[in-house]
Amino acid sequence: MRFIKEKKIIDATVKINFFENIFSSFFFTGYFPKASGTVASAASLLIFYFKFFQDPFILFILIAVCFIAGIYTSKVMIKRFGDDPSVVVIDEAVGMWLTVLIYMILHSIPMDLFQLTICFFAFRFFDITKIQPAKYFDKLNSGFGIMMDDVIAGVYAGLLAYVIIISYIVILTFYP
Repeated sequence: MRFIKEKKIIDATVKINFFENIFSSFFFTGYFPKASGTVASAASLLIFYFKFFQDPFILFILIAVCFIAGIYTSKVMIKRFGDDPSVVVIDEAVGMWLTVLIYMILHSIPMDLFQLTICFFAFRFFDITKIQPAKYFDKLNSGFGIMMDDVIAGVYAGLLAYVIIISYIVILTFYP
């Protein structure tokens, strides 16, 4: 488990285009000097300020498109930066969005800042701990592996966020 990954170029001859760079680094948040995954996860929540992205179907389409594109762009970034490059954080955005999507499907009330915060911390927990099968995918050292370990973390986190918030609501109901 690596909390801080080094940003180093393995093969400077590999060229990455602007789209691959901005997309895989999630608008350059992957270049943040420390905790770039956490920064990208937090930045990915900004889309929920737009009601358009609060529609589960639209969010699912966004996740699917970014997942597929993330596999492709991650492959290119691996060639330049090596296995599981710290600059690639589109996987964190996809995982964070999947966490919120699962929570929204299970708990059909509009999202608020409290719920997004619980989703964020649940996702960061599972993304860092890499509970199986996330650990398996993390070790694949491929674009698919990079994306899938965060998808697994997102599923776990969405379920945990739901349990936490439902428990909180039940406690408040019986113990105001």
